[in-house]
Amino acid sequence: MKDITDNNTDNNTDNNTDNNINNNKTFITFITGNRNKLEEVRSILKTNQENTHYSIKSLDIDLPEVQGEPEYVIQEKCKSASLQLNGPIIVEDTSLCFNALGGLPGPYIKWFMKKIGLDGLNKLLLGYEDKTIEAKCIFAYQENRDSQIHYFTGITKGTLVEPRGNMNFGWDPVFLPEGYNKTYGEMANETKNSISHRFKALQLLKEFLNIE
Repeated sequence: MKDITDNNTDNNTDNNTDNNINNNKTFITFITGNRNKLEEVRSILKTNQENTHYSIKSLDIDLPEVQGEPEYVIQEKCKSASLQLNGPIIVEDTSLCFNALGGLPGPYIKWFMKKIGLDGLNKLLLGYEDKTIEAKCIFAYQENRDSQIHYFTGITKGTLVEPRGNMNFGWDPVFLPEGYNKTYGEMANETKNSISHRFKALQLLKEFLNIE
């Protein structure tokens, strides 16, 4: 396990507490090793505000690589994480689905990116007229390992294009959201975080947790 969070929390408070609670805030651990994702989640949930009763910390845990539909993948990831960390957790699974390929790469997009990169993603659709794609994000939240798992899904439709913009955040440069002329990679963070698949899923999580 590796904590990638600077000082662990949004508000730089001491997190050596019982039951993940400190200074009237409940710590939720986001299972991720990706700092960019962590900062996006914090920004969207606005957990750095003083009047918010939740604080997000992160932990990089090795989870088993599960094959299957996204809903099954996120369920198994959450179960595995809760066995290693018994407290409020959120786990994310992101898919990039090419309609011409019947939804592939889907939840395996991370491995496609590692093997073939952004240019390779475009080559997958060279023989197809249909360049439409969907970005899908599912968050799973579990209070403790004995409690029910809750799921929150966000989908943003778009088109696969040649890489444009910031190249430092996954497949953002090749995703052109429907109705926009800039890729995720070209957008300001504020704009992206108001329309993205992750934003839509986290909005549902915010409502569930009653984060204003």
